[in-house]
Amino acid sequence: MTLRELPIGKTATIKSVGGEGALRQHFLDMGLIPQGDVTMVKYAPMGDPMELRIHSYELTLRLADAEKIEIENVRDVCPETSRQMGKPIPHPGLGEEGKYHDKEKEDPLPDQEVLTFALAGNQNCGKTTLFNQLTGSNQHVGNFPGVTVDRKDGQIRGQENTLVTDLPGIYSMSPYSSEEVVTRNFLLEEHPKGIINIVDATNIERNLYLTMQLMELDIPMVLALNMMDEVRENGGSILVNQMEALLGIPVVPISAAKNEGIEELISHAVHVAKYQERPGRVDFCDSEEDGGAVHRCLHAIMHFIEDHAKEAEIPVRFAASKLAEGDVLIRDSLKLDENEKETLEHIICQMEAERGLDRAAAIAHMRFDFIEKVCDETVIRPKESKEHIRSQKIDRILTGKYTALPCFAGIMALVFFLTFSVIGSGLSDLLDAGITALGSWVDAHMTAWNVNDVIHSLVMDGIFNGVGSVLSFLPIIVTLFFFLSLLEDSGYMARVAFVMDKLLRKIGLSGRSIVPMLVGFGCTVPGVMASRTLPSARDRKMTILLTPFMSCSAKLPIYAFFTAAFFPKHGALVMIALYFGGIVIGILMALFMRGTLFQGEAVPFVMELPNYRMPGAKNVGHLLWDKAKDFLQRAFTVIFMATLVIWFLQTFDLHLNIAADSKDSILALAAGSLAFLFAPMGFGDWRISTALITGFMAKESVVSTLSVLFGSTGALQTVLTPLSAASLLVFCLLYTPCVAAIASIRRELGGKWAVFVVVGQCVIAWIAAFVVYQVGHLFI
Repeated sequence: MTLRELPIGKTATIKSVGGEGALRQHFLDMGLIPQGDVTMVKYAPMGDPMELRIHSYELTLRLADAEKIEIENVRDVCPETSRQMGKPIPHPGLGEEGKYHDKEKEDPLPDQEVLTFALAGNQNCGKTTLFNQLTGSNQHVGNFPGVTVDRKDGQIRGQENTLVTDLPGIYSMSPYSSEEVVTRNFLLEEHPKGIINIVDATNIERNLYLTMQLMELDIPMVLALNMMDEVRENGGSILVNQMEALLGIPVVPISAAKNEGIEELISHAVHVAKYQERPGRVDFCDSEEDGGAVHRCLHAIMHFIEDHAKEAEIPVRFAASKLAEGDVLIRDSLKLDENEKETLEHIICQMEAERGLDRAAAIAHMRFDFIEKVCDETVIRPKESKEHIRSQKIDRILTGKYTALPCFAGIMALVFFLTFSVIGSGLSDLLDAGITALGSWVDAHMTAWNVNDVIHSLVMDGIFNGVGSVLSFLPIIVTLFFFLSLLEDSGYMARVAFVMDKLLRKIGLSGRSIVPMLVGFGCTVPGVMASRTLPSARDRKMTILLTPFMSCSAKLPIYAFFTAAFFPKHGALVMIALYFGGIVIGILMALFMRGTLFQGEAVPFVMELPNYRMPGAKNVGHLLWDKAKDFLQRAFTVIFMATLVIWFLQTFDLHLNIAADSKDSILALAAGSLAFLFAPMGFGDWRISTALITGFMAKESVVSTLSVLFGSTGALQTVLTPLSAASLLVFCLLYTPCVAAIASIRRELGGKWAVFVVVGQCVIAWIAAFVVYQVGHLFI
């Protein structure tokens, strides 16, 4: 039978893994190997994908992919047995001979040489939290796979001439997504002086798979066992000294979230890098197993390619194991001639015949066999963790068959209601009252001091009406990010991807695409960057092109401004309609692109489901400060400059004299030439077309520009009706994102796609606004 047919709550042994290429390799790297045990947990609310338990962690898989995996020996779940705690063994000190390696000790590197470290580990194992502890940086931390989408650098606190790079999380050195390529290329091409490999100690079997491949790189390395506090609290332990002896590298137990063991980790990392103490073990194959077929194959390849590996600057053991599993990228890098490729193929085929497994499965099996040996000898397995029990109880509701979608809709509706009608709105009113009071005080004093009319106009009409009106919306933006951060930190985002996968697949996307799009509700730029976690170029492009349809927080000032002026009694309803309207248009565009530009099926849904965790106050605080700081920086740079330019163009005429009437200003003449384009939607006034143009720089500038040009909402109400205001809101919702977002799209997809987004979204926005205005006339 196949894995798809495995009943819920039953365990089976994997007989064979079908499929081909990078996807099959990814299955193997995630632990779906022949002779491995897998337990069926549940199905998603819509019946697809399924949730499995393998190597003590939860993994999602689509039914179509589960059909490719044959199983046998179906049985009831057997509880894991735990070995008893042995006598505690003291942790070794720095540089103790024979503890980690048996190579000759090298001379230390010069003091002035910068010690560069790569911080590497699986997704969602606490890398960014550790990076923050090591460097004092305030990087964003989240409880779903793929938060780090680019490399980040920082100096280790208290250690001069050090540089640690936080790399995107990967499961193995076989790249499956673009973020994994970033990590692999850095390790192979940048040649760091040391590696800090962070491992989730609560999920050690899966995490050690990457550790073995990193050790093959023959770079000085230290292993950080993270979340050891959770292991201890659940009655488990890890015999660190024995693990060091088996692995041949320093092993340090830490808790990055609680800042435990960080100083010891830093000491060991600096020491191994300074003295270039390389791993004492890079050979993990058992020469006695199955006649030693894998052992002989790997060592034959090592001798065969030694000169090529040296010339390509690729560690020979790493190159050999990757060639044996069929890695085309490494094979091409070694520049083998045809005769050498044929000889290599004969060596690997012989191993497959003797081992009884194909090449990729044989190498993956070798690694997991060694991991099992290490864990059997060093890990005192904890009882089921409180975090896992709690997650199962919560998931019965949040991912339940009949409750998942209502819960998701309810949670998002509650977030919008609290943001736009209660907390955010209330705080925004307070700040607006404060800014208004300050403006009145400044206005009165400038009048009393008989300040020049031009300067008076600049301060009041330019700065207070422009920048001040935008600043009043800061609480709304911070409140929205606060709630999104809670959802992200708790682990709920990963469940949303699990729940929504089947629905998103109907429009040609994977459930993983929901994460970048949800991030896009906060800001399009990180949403576009988060798409790097998607392993398929097709899915990545589609997701990037759809993310701008998710209404970013920069548009909130526009919505709030027009809602207060034209729909004061229906604020939350208007906000929800706009947000869901953007989603509906995005879905229609996805269906259009699926049938034209991006034909084919979505990438397979293979994703880890982390346990729910309480959001960290420090992390949430860091995120809110970063977003507030970013908003304030834009308010006093881009928006401030745009406001000054708009004020200048609106105040002076072509002869640089003060315009007696704003209709005679430079701005009126320039924007008036475009106003006719917006007349069919009901907002053909030159001041509104001017505001929309400034919105290309930053969406918040729309409000500041309107405030400068109209002075008050009363003046705006003489130009717009509620229907034309609704049409304008739809246009602002859909037209091209800001310059920063376009720049990020250009960086990810290239200039042609960036131009496509600019032109395409303007056309879509014009059509949608036109339809709203014309259809509205039929009923009003």
